[in-house]
Amino acid sequence: MNIQNVDSPITTQLFIRGETCDAHDGATYAIQNPARPDELVGYAAKGNAEDVDRAVTAANGAFPAWSALSYEARADLLMKIADTLVADEDDVGFRSRLFCREHGKIIKETLLEMTRLGDRFRQSAGYAARLAADENIAGPPFDTIVTRQARGVAALIVPWNWPLSILGAKLPQALIAGNTVVVKPSRNSALAPSLTLHKIAAMLPPGVVNVITGDASEIGDALVTHPLVRFVNFTGSVNVGKHVMKMAAENITPVTLELGGNDAAIICADAQLDAGAFMRMYMGAFMSSGQICMALKRLYVHRSRYDELIDGMTATCNKMVVGDGLLDETNMGPVNNARQLKVVTDMISQARQAGAEVHECGQVPDEELYQKGYFQKPTLVYNPDSQLDIVKEEQFGPALPIMPFDTDDEAIALANDSRFGLCSSVWTPDRDRAVALARRLEAGYTYLNAHGPAAQDGRGPFGGFKQSGIGRNLGYEGVIQFQGYHSISGPAGWLS
Repeated sequence: MNIQNVDSPITTQLFIRGETCDAHDGATYAIQNPARPDELVGYAAKGNAEDVDRAVTAANGAFPAWSALSYEARADLLMKIADTLVADEDDVGFRSRLFCREHGKIIKETLLEMTRLGDRFRQSAGYAARLAADENIAGPPFDTIVTRQARGVAALIVPWNWPLSILGAKLPQALIAGNTVVVKPSRNSALAPSLTLHKIAAMLPPGVVNVITGDASEIGDALVTHPLVRFVNFTGSVNVGKHVMKMAAENITPVTLELGGNDAAIICADAQLDAGAFMRMYMGAFMSSGQICMALKRLYVHRSRYDELIDGMTATCNKMVVGDGLLDETNMGPVNNARQLKVVTDMISQARQAGAEVHECGQVPDEELYQKGYFQKPTLVYNPDSQLDIVKEEQFGPALPIMPFDTDDEAIALANDSRFGLCSSVWTPDRDRAVALARRLEAGYTYLNAHGPAAQDGRGPFGGFKQSGIGRNLGYEGVIQFQGYHSISGPAGWLS
């Protein structure tokens, strides 16, 4: 690989038992630039079921020695990884640019992901002392030690939208807990994530971290149903999550599922609506072209502030420049792939045909590029019918419905009227009112006067209710998901 010419196509390999390697049959697949779909970014190894077996077997072989290390020893390694990930500025720049080209998101966001990953290794390492402490229950009738132990081989399945940030919510947690892992990045965003994972894996004993790329149809089921996989942590769509859960049930393998969201924001009558608030709403809804599970996807505003909010959000969106994410002036890049672009544009078309007022905002300096790539300008849909897809389903793209409400009870009912329950937000300067409303929302995480990744506290557990998932990532709770409880009892007075 020539890292001097960052625009030359590259080829990434698998990483198994401490070494990079080709897929079993040597197969690869191409990854194109979503801003310029005719531009080849590179090739990723296309693994198969035999590669899955090799990777899982390697992880299983490394498990006894890795799990036997103290939490402190594992934490030391995680801290060294965190430092190494950002030590070489040229390498960070190369991987960030490559990530931008294969994914489409703007360069500032790819740099954010690269640095956030190291932060999450540090955070997980910081739990070492707490994890090492057992709970002691004195008799009678018995003395009992309640401890935890690692589950074994963990399969970590990462989506394409924020692969490094989401990896940071799984990988360091699994490692500090004592598990070995097999990571499957998404087919649609495999190059920069694979190179980053290779750096991490090379710093650990062979087999502790293994990486396999390819088609989910060929390697996904083989990984989830492998008899040596003891835990599955999946982030992705509801439909695929249901499939993962069914497949994992064959071996009674426990799962954590972080699935889709249709996050509602409640803008109260007393909300502060200034330029800063509108920018936070914009970022909550349209960061990474709206392709974020915890993005703001339904905006409910008190009727007395509806016109003001419409004007403010429209003006904010109209300032945004849509184009190639590598350009400094670009605020929004393309949608990652043609299939997801169609999902979003179909929702917009349905709303328009139903009579909703649709405003496509933003500036397009390169119309030819816009028409060629998978672009959609930030789009606001004013007061659509609540049964339209733009309201009922997850857009996962740059489109946001805005709807009025009259009372707090109505706002809560509208926000909770969803099969999803991932995140939500409440916007009011009244602290007591904000917390009271937040407690009534059916969501795993509620932001106050902000929304989305920029407002996320990684120390808190993250996950959803209803069809938004099972279990939690991040925080201390995200670590103990990767462990099982182990109780040890003896006669009263014997262990105390």
